[in-house]
Amino acid sequence: MIDPKTMMRRRDLLAGGAGLGALVAVPGWAQSHAHGLDMARPELSGPDITLTIARQHMMIDGKPYHAIGINGSAPAPLIRLREGQRARITVVNQLDEESSIHWHGLLLPFQMDGVPGISFPGIPAGGRFTYEFPVVQAGTYWYHSHSGLQEQEGLYGPIVIDPAGPDPIAAEREHVVLLSDHSALHPHAIFRRLKLQGGYFNYQKQTVGGLLAGRDQPLAERLRWGAMRMDPSDVSDVTGSTYRYLVNGHGPADNWTGLFAVGERVRLRLVNASAMTIFNIRLPGLAMTVVQADGQDVRPVAVDELQIAVAETYDVIVTPAEDRAYTLVAETWDRSGMARATLAPRIGMVAPVPPLRPRPLATMKDMGMGGMDQGAAACSPEHAAMGHCQPGGGGMDHGAMKHGMRDFANAPGLPRTPVVQTISPMPVDRTGEPPQGLADAGHRVLTYRDLASTRPNPDRRTPSRALTIHLTGNMERYMWAFDGVKLNAVTAPIPFRLNERVRVTLVNDTMMAHPIHLHGHFFELVTGHGDHAPRKHTVNVAPGGTVTFDLTADAEGDWAFHCHLLYHMHAGMMQVVTVRPDPATKGDAA
Repeated sequence: MIDPKTMMRRRDLLAGGAGLGALVAVPGWAQSHAHGLDMARPELSGPDITLTIARQHMMIDGKPYHAIGINGSAPAPLIRLREGQRARITVVNQLDEESSIHWHGLLLPFQMDGVPGISFPGIPAGGRFTYEFPVVQAGTYWYHSHSGLQEQEGLYGPIVIDPAGPDPIAAEREHVVLLSDHSALHPHAIFRRLKLQGGYFNYQKQTVGGLLAGRDQPLAERLRWGAMRMDPSDVSDVTGSTYRYLVNGHGPADNWTGLFAVGERVRLRLVNASAMTIFNIRLPGLAMTVVQADGQDVRPVAVDELQIAVAETYDVIVTPAEDRAYTLVAETWDRSGMARATLAPRIGMVAPVPPLRPRPLATMKDMGMGGMDQGAAACSPEHAAMGHCQPGGGGMDHGAMKHGMRDFANAPGLPRTPVVQTISPMPVDRTGEPPQGLADAGHRVLTYRDLASTRPNPDRRTPSRALTIHLTGNMERYMWAFDGVKLNAVTAPIPFRLNERVRVTLVNDTMMAHPIHLHGHFFELVTGHGDHAPRKHTVNVAPGGTVTFDLTADAEGDWAFHCHLLYHMHAGMMQVVTVRPDPATKGDAA
């Protein structure tokens, strides 16, 4: 808890260097061989850790930028924990404003979740807060501020939790690859520009020259989009026109380098800690094997490229067989820029950097016009087994399940508010498709349906209730919401009974993807893998698409539920989920 008696005084911080922790941060170049070269990344571990939040500068491609960091590092240090330990992390806020730290993807008591106004009051300027919780999982995660727009300024860092026993993922070396975006513009200045004009940062609009050269949509198609007052090139809200894209805090010219020895199995822990950028990752000439998603082990999947949405993590294994360098390309989903790094056997080696590929253009499918065969596409094996549809024909019989009051099964039931600019007339499940812009990549691209858990799911009960939530927005006014209601207009949270099993369907009524994150829980994607469904805490819902997951509400408390595109959340796409015992069952399973 926050104790006013122990709030730090500015002169104490300046005089004593307080808050640097009992453990000394070990620079990456001095870490063990197994961790590889990480260009001076600090690492913190042990039962007691202290993090001091303060303003600072960070150098990107040789230029200074304003930032917020932790213990003098921006991005923040790597925190390394072990499954089964008890973590005690004291956060000292040296800013002149409230701050917080949220432990993204960690299962812990809701009072330790770190969301001001929902799970705790926040850490006041000059104050401190001690988070204490058992570490009950292993895998790759991250942490970030949940106060204002501080995350955009550099207040984020990776978490690695080693398993209590032997790691089932064998690797001889590992590297954390933390992806992010940074701008010289203050985040509130970025938000103001988006409010003035949703497409303010889109410098890749269609032109007459593009039409004549055949790079853009045909004239008839462009006229259709014009009639709808929509821009098919408006794929991303904030672009390379203002962002610098980073790997572990380093720009493309810095060329962060991770070492390997030929023939080694190298584990790359990929974390997308950006505010607004979805990345497409590939290593030309080197295949990747996906072994973990959102910290949860999955059956190995060999791919040549994967898309990592904001707030997701993927662990991949690569085995370089040649004594040469490989470029790690993290191209932004709108192709306005890239983060770049190098894997090499020796420092100083480089590999060719491929040019940016042509930008993707939204299609009618991205507008929710996914085709007339929606019923067949929506009938997964799980839906068929529950008697709600028949494979190959007929949509779900939603009448067979009990629906909550928030279930807008029919789009006309959505409230007619300014936040409902469009409604997808024919949304479809797109989890088996390559992500937007990668359908014609010409090589293996990861889809959600490729993921399957290595272990049976912990709860294999049939859901007793179904809930549909619409993702809505208005680009012209830059307003975002769930079910047409912004956070500041919500009158009641989304209620769950403790331990009930609920099937949740997210319907994207907008032409932009939304990575949706639920705090304090994992859920199982309904993608045809039965009791080995992949477990995630964040899922990217494609434009005009749907995603269905099964949730066991097993964590009592109040939890944030939001789009992890920072400015979408800031503009209203966030609500509160409450989990409470059922008085009739006293918390027993529903």
